[in-house]
Amino acid sequence: MDKKCYITTPIYYASGDVHIGNSYSTVVCDVFARYHRQKNDDTYFLTGMDEHGQKIEEAAKKQNKTPQEFVDEVASRTKNLWQNLQITNNDFIRTSEERHTKVVQDIFEQLLRQDDIYLGTYEGNYCVPCESFFPKSQLNEDGTCPDCGRPTIKVKEESYFLRLKKYEKQLLDFIKANKDFIQPETRRNEVISFIEQGLEDLCVSRTSFKWGIPVKSNPKHVIYVWIDALANYLTALGYKSQDDSLYQKYWLNGDEVVHVVGKDILRFHAIYWPIMLMALNVPIRFKLYAHGWILMKEGKMSKSVGNIVYPNDVVNEYGLDSLRYYLVKEMPLGNDGIFTWERFIERYNVDLANDLGNLVSRSISMINKYFQGKVVKPNKSYFTYDDEILSLTKKVIETYQNDFNNFQFQNGLNIIWSYIDRANKYIDETSPWVLAKDESKKEELNDVMYHLYEMLRLISIMIEPVMPTSSKIILDELKVNEENRTISSLVFGKTLTGETIDKPIVLFKRLDIKEEIKKHEQ
Repeated sequence: MDKKCYITTPIYYASGDVHIGNSYSTVVCDVFARYHRQKNDDTYFLTGMDEHGQKIEEAAKKQNKTPQEFVDEVASRTKNLWQNLQITNNDFIRTSEERHTKVVQDIFEQLLRQDDIYLGTYEGNYCVPCESFFPKSQLNEDGTCPDCGRPTIKVKEESYFLRLKKYEKQLLDFIKANKDFIQPETRRNEVISFIEQGLEDLCVSRTSFKWGIPVKSNPKHVIYVWIDALANYLTALGYKSQDDSLYQKYWLNGDEVVHVVGKDILRFHAIYWPIMLMALNVPIRFKLYAHGWILMKEGKMSKSVGNIVYPNDVVNEYGLDSLRYYLVKEMPLGNDGIFTWERFIERYNVDLANDLGNLVSRSISMINKYFQGKVVKPNKSYFTYDDEILSLTKKVIETYQNDFNNFQFQNGLNIIWSYIDRANKYIDETSPWVLAKDESKKEELNDVMYHLYEMLRLISIMIEPVMPTSSKIILDELKVNEENRTISSLVFGKTLTGETIDKPIVLFKRLDIKEEIKKHEQ
């Protein structure tokens, strides 16, 4: 094992089902985890559900269920969804589990003893859907929530507060000293500017509802969502519990800790969470990647607008890899991406059916037709294109690894697709169907088939983190042995003798755009 990596998604709020916008975070974390496992890194991948709060208490009441029954059902559907999307998480943490609630209570009491939490009175505006308090200065002009635009309610209640002001300078110094702590840079700048305006101490308990973790020393208070939810990254590793071996291994002694979040919860992860860690005397080991939203043409996905797309609907109709590919391909880190059916189907036809699918079926069919499914490594190069492909292969592999190491998955896919384009062009340049007519050109023809075989093998390994199903199908069709499927085998020419199956399956069947759009307009 080369490195120890810990990667986390945000824990999703259990007020309803996960849509493709939320799924993006989980898919990119899965891509990162799969990539690291391919490299033989010891990788621990966490996702889960944030299950407490007033919003859930109210949603459960509407359905005549207890909050626990309500969140149990949402958690069960979410776990099933992640299985359907072939997410390879090691753990699924739920904030209603005892392993979490007990430790959160201990954290709260420790901070209280240290006077990092104190009792006071909160008076101000509260947004129920966002579970957030806002001082007047942060509200929109009409008094609505700055995050979601909905009306806020006036609240006055006794509350505990976390001392953010106390750690303001320490946090600012840390962010400025660690340039890659928050990525991309635009988000880092947002956070610095927010802190420089001055932090207000944070309300961390509520008394107006019951569905939450009670404060041990004052049970009329429930511990408010952000101390509760953020702690999951440690509680899942056994922090403050009898067996804290995972915490020791992946947090204290790990090589890489990565939190992936949407831009709407940037502030909580870039300010409140590191301050909690400073107060607990836990080292800040993580890097924070904040991504944009997946928008529809009408703007952000919203149940009230009725413009939500659910992952299973896409997968059932078009297959898993097409959804995973689209989500990763369409979202540059930090910016918003757009989901439209037109764009999705265009990507499906052009990138998947034409470029990749065509290359696989043409190459395997020709190897079968001309060499009964067997190619051998040539002793010499027959075409000037061969040297060009060799140097391009090195550049593509290096760029791909650099991009995937640095969470630049969109760039990584772009470089892989440029390689797919080059392989398709190579077929046209060498015209194997012409070579096949001349018996004296048998070795040149084998050279072409070998190059296509190796290029396909390398492409399949590189797409595996994003498109696990297609990758396995292609590698199986090429009969590649296990040792030539790893990242360490990303070297052109590893294959001495290559074999293919008799008939490749159609990976992505071309779609009629008009017909497909009509389906989704109904």
